[in-house]
Amino acid sequence: MRPAGPGRGEPHPGDRTASQDRPAAGDRTSSQDRPATWRGALEADPLGLAGRRPVEETEDAQAPSGAAQLWAVLRLAAVIAAVIAVGFLAGVGETVVLIAVLMACIMAHEAGHLATAKAAGIKVTQFFVGFGPRLWSVRRGETEYGVRGIPLGGYCRIVGMNNLEEVAPADEARTYRQAPIWRRLTVDVAGSATHFLIAIVVLFAMFFWTGDSGFYLNSATSVPASNPIVEIDGLKVGNQVVKSPAQQAGFRPGDRIVAVDGRHFSNWAQLSGFIQDHPDVRLDVTVERGGRLLHLYPVPVNRNDVHLAGPGAPPLPKVGSGNQPVGFLGVAIGGVVHSGFAASVSDAGGAWVTVSAETLDAFGRLFSFRGVSNYVHMLTSQRAANSPSNGVRFESPVGVVRLLHQAGQQGLPTVLWLVAVINISIGIFNLLPLFPLDGGRVAVALYEAVRSRRRRPYHADLAKLLPLFYAGLALVMFLGASALFLDLRDLVA
Repeated sequence: MRPAGPGRGEPHPGDRTASQDRPAAGDRTSSQDRPATWRGALEADPLGLAGRRPVEETEDAQAPSGAAQLWAVLRLAAVIAAVIAVGFLAGVGETVVLIAVLMACIMAHEAGHLATAKAAGIKVTQFFVGFGPRLWSVRRGETEYGVRGIPLGGYCRIVGMNNLEEVAPADEARTYRQAPIWRRLTVDVAGSATHFLIAIVVLFAMFFWTGDSGFYLNSATSVPASNPIVEIDGLKVGNQVVKSPAQQAGFRPGDRIVAVDGRHFSNWAQLSGFIQDHPDVRLDVTVERGGRLLHLYPVPVNRNDVHLAGPGAPPLPKVGSGNQPVGFLGVAIGGVVHSGFAASVSDAGGAWVTVSAETLDAFGRLFSFRGVSNYVHMLTSQRAANSPSNGVRFESPVGVVRLLHQAGQQGLPTVLWLVAVINISIGIFNLLPLFPLDGGRVAVALYEAVRSRRRRPYHADLAKLLPLFYAGLALVMFLGASALFLDLRDLVA
């Protein structure tokens, strides 16, 4: 879900309505001429969400003085520093930083709309971080940039987003609605494209820099055999605790297995397969420890005859067929996989495609009949909401903060993976063909392109589409409110 929706008079690019050219005054149907029906009431745009209002330039045209701007910057810096300091004092400083990173991603979405609109010559009057009262702003050319008091998203005000918005005659030629369809489409998809680009860059950084902890490269054939040993197991035979072959041979955490009996292995699947094929056989294992090579001589035991020692240790799964013994050493290596530059590019692309497909599948399941039924069940039963078999749901800002906090505790690879997944999810969600979202404008622009002729372009009338706009807005608001309810209920419980 997006962190914030549009406020009256402050449209959000992700929530702006579909594009139309402004019809002549004689073509506009007044609200008095519409029948007194529910459709007529919606077409009158009672809440003004579609922009049926004059552009509010009075307050925005007043540029703050230099002293006022300096004081506002100092005040804003003090607030940000105080929030970060309180976060670290409370032990959640990493979470505060991650929330700031997510806010930066949201504003990058708006920056995508800003850059493509300006490239198309469309007039942009405001670009603000947050909503509510203005804390600081500065005017550069015709655009005012600034920060507002409620840091729950941001907005980019583009002039003439639809045929209902009143625009000064001098600005009409530079409105969104007068731009060519391909230009409007670039503005519409720029926000989601920015999220996708962020996800690709973050995924590349994960594979190349921190390594993948099994989120994408999660098979034994992906894990290098030379990864460091992170755990050495003890064993039980019956009720008696015994040393594992690794403990007896002197393996230590941090050792890297270089070779076994002079053989080198590229991945853990090959190495563990060789050990399994040599039960009760003395092996010559070359390990790297502190920059030196050592030789250790374990004798693998039959894993089907032993159990892991320690309270709550899971039983070893049976492998092999019949009574055939299977060798077991008793070491676990780290699952982090580092990729080279070219491999990181390929892995980032593959992970992006995989997460995107899974996200689309999740949306499809959520909006199916069974998905809707499961969602209603989750709202009425906390037990159903906590069951992973009950389907998928959206995360509210509260849930996202909780996920970021958990990721921060698990390490940087988890953080990078979560940031990438969130950006992909937001990008795809904003392209859904619902009017409050970017995808609603994309759908209308494509429809206009199909209906247009070479010398007579077709322009949809937003007034007739307002019932769909309000229906889509109601759906988005319901999803946001219900996700917040589920997350708050979990916190209370």
